[in-house]
Amino acid sequence: MTLRIAVPIVLLAIVALLPLVAPWSQVVLTLALAKGLAVLGIVLLLHAGQVSFGHALFFAVAAYSAAFLGEAFAGGELVMMIVLGLGASLFFGLMVGLFVVRYRHIFFGMLNLAFSMIFYSILEKFYHVTGGADGMQVARPTVVGIEMERAGFETLLFYGSLVLCVAVAFCIHRFLSSPIGNMFKTIKTNETRLEYLGISARRTLLVGYVVSAGLCGLGGVLMAVAQGIVTPEYAWWIRSGELVFIAILGGAGSVAGAFVGAIIYEAVRVNAAAFAADVWQMVLGFFLLAIILFASRGLVGLYERLMDRLESKKPQAKEPQEKRVPGAAE
Repeated sequence: MTLRIAVPIVLLAIVALLPLVAPWSQVVLTLALAKGLAVLGIVLLLHAGQVSFGHALFFAVAAYSAAFLGEAFAGGELVMMIVLGLGASLFFGLMVGLFVVRYRHIFFGMLNLAFSMIFYSILEKFYHVTGGADGMQVARPTVVGIEMERAGFETLLFYGSLVLCVAVAFCIHRFLSSPIGNMFKTIKTNETRLEYLGISARRTLLVGYVVSAGLCGLGGVLMAVAQGIVTPEYAWWIRSGELVFIAILGGAGSVAGAFVGAIIYEAVRVNAAAFAADVWQMVLGFFLLAIILFASRGLVGLYERLMDRLESKKPQAKEPQEKRVPGAAE
């Protein structure tokens, strides 16, 4: 096993075992994994050369769907919450996507932002339904019909989220390596050539857009269940900017970078808020600035560069020299 493969496996094992050593980290890691799933949706769009500043819309749609289900069924069922949240985000992704995939670059980003802010206003104004600015409580759901204590539920939620993230990351990696994934990436490099081949760029981008909305939806449900409350802030533009921030931090275009960036972001945010409560946003700003200046490809790009240097320093195996037979003709 090469060092390039061994390091990610070790880091994954550390994440899985850390709550056993530091129980306080369990909730932080769960929130980071939830955000990582949403960031993966942003990363997917970056492969097509598009940036969405409004994908928090789908994050909020799924979170509120889970909250409504829990309110209607006295707590609800975790699996049903995930299914409903995913379905709602995919549906809204399709509806919004049919409109926004006609546009590119800044227009694409701003239209997504506009839809997100419209939904934010609806959540805040319809307080009789959504609770307004106070939001809605999300009661602890059952898990396949089993009621669990808080400690056991949080542990199950963390490890379930970890397994889900690994599975989703693998699926997205396969998606990007598939023919439709390559067509999706062609939108960034040469959309006109894709059209000449008889393939609709809009339809291809719509597929990727709906998938990205579903990823945000998964993250939204996990975030709602982990925090126990949903508010209109889930759809606020700052949330969308946070997702883009994390995507850049981890490494734009990197599947692993979505989760690495989310974990580092949450770790920095929690510690900065604890020890520098008045200036924690500035700490995060300087952290991102350092990444942009010294590691433009993000943390994963920095790791790849380090691995390349280590591999280049390895001594190359010398080829065995041919043995000469004494007395043989020159």
